[in-house]
Amino acid sequence: MLLVIIFGAIFFTMLVALSGFVLAQNHAQTISQGRAEAFDIAEAGLEHYRWYLSHFPGDTTNGTGHAGPFVIPYNDPEGGTMGKYSLSIVGNIACGVIQSIDVTSTGTASDTPGVSSIIWARYAQPSVARYFMILNAGVWWGGGPLYGPMHSNNGIRMDGDPNAPVTSSVSSWSCDSSFGCNPTQTVPGIFGSGTNQNLWNYPTPQADFTAIATSFSNRKTIAQTDGLYFPRVSTSNNPHLGYHLIFNGDGTVTVRKVTSVVTNLLSYPADGSSKSFVHDYSLIKNETPLGTYTIPADCGLIFVEDNVWVEGTVSEKVTVIAADVVDQGVYPNIVVPNNIVYTAFDGSAGLTAIASHNVLIGPNAPQNLTMDGVFVAQSGVFGRNWYACNTTYAYRSDLNQYGTTVSALRPVTAWLVGGSCPGGVSGYSGGTAVFDRQNSTNPPPFTPFTSAQWQFVDWKQE
Repeated sequence: MLLVIIFGAIFFTMLVALSGFVLAQNHAQTISQGRAEAFDIAEAGLEHYRWYLSHFPGDTTNGTGHAGPFVIPYNDPEGGTMGKYSLSIVGNIACGVIQSIDVTSTGTASDTPGVSSIIWARYAQPSVARYFMILNAGVWWGGGPLYGPMHSNNGIRMDGDPNAPVTSSVSSWSCDSSFGCNPTQTVPGIFGSGTNQNLWNYPTPQADFTAIATSFSNRKTIAQTDGLYFPRVSTSNNPHLGYHLIFNGDGTVTVRKVTSVVTNLLSYPADGSSKSFVHDYSLIKNETPLGTYTIPADCGLIFVEDNVWVEGTVSEKVTVIAADVVDQGVYPNIVVPNNIVYTAFDGSAGLTAIASHNVLIGPNAPQNLTMDGVFVAQSGVFGRNWYACNTTYAYRSDLNQYGTTVSALRPVTAWLVGGSCPGGVSGYSGGTAVFDRQNSTNPPPFTPFTSAQWQFVDWKQE
């Protein structure tokens, strides 16, 4: 009897433990299945609202006229209800215009009402900020890493190490000596000795640079009403004046009117407008203060109908546009004479600087220059002019970029000249270039789009 009792107790204990394990596993399996079903239902909620927004653009109320959340049953195609999803919709508005829409979908299955899954997604038009570089011309990327997607409407010679997609809009192009091909030869849309060639893709659709210009008039009207606007001060006889903007890192910008520029400085223009040395007008000689302005919190848009010099510390999301929509044939430039830096890199600060022509690095820029932001040269070039080696403006060390470069013409920040220039280079001989992930899906207002189609540009499971 004693042995029976002992072994019976052992068997009973093992039976209870085994039963508990089986029940726990069954419960875990039920929870796991419930989470999977809840995730699918939450995803269905996102797809539902994407469909809704395609029919009713900008409506964040699900047709109810009031804020959510909106609870909607998810029906089984074979009959009955599989669960429900709850949608919370928030429109991100700047200057009175919806820039993006955040959709949070919480899914719950009928079989496991205590288990839910939450997915957040941002619905917007994809912008140029999703790229490290977008070009309307050919480019030769030398050795070294490439941190972020690159696209060219023309050909690409890729000798670097990309870690993201590299795309070209042509299937083949003519590579000449300026791209290292001697003699000139026809090559694929993307070619070179670069690594990760599985990331190369061509041909792909073109980026529309013309569309950027078509929005200038609208942006001017919005800036006059809700943002900051500064009229043209240059004249046909003196077209090189403009405004000097200095961001102060506290939500304000100090503005100075440029009354004269240095006229005896010679350079070779980066935009190729001349094949010989010409006068450079990007160096400020005299300026007068206009004042310090608070950047509107609900409309970070500054429209300048003239040339603009930009520098300072940016603490908010702001877009600067230099464009003339009145005088035909006038295309202002943006000049960067000093560092442009963010106060934070969590997406709370961001700068988009759009010039209707060139975005130029000034001759007096620091030896080691930092440029945080999205810089768009709509019809010209992003770059730095070639200054003679016997001047104090020729040689520079490192250009460190964090953000996006958009250039209609082939960008150039360093010139291989040999001779007396240190290292044989006029311009910036080194530095880093890094894609800004934080601003890629939530850029400053009116950052140019790469597609007219709204789509999910970001999502995460919470």
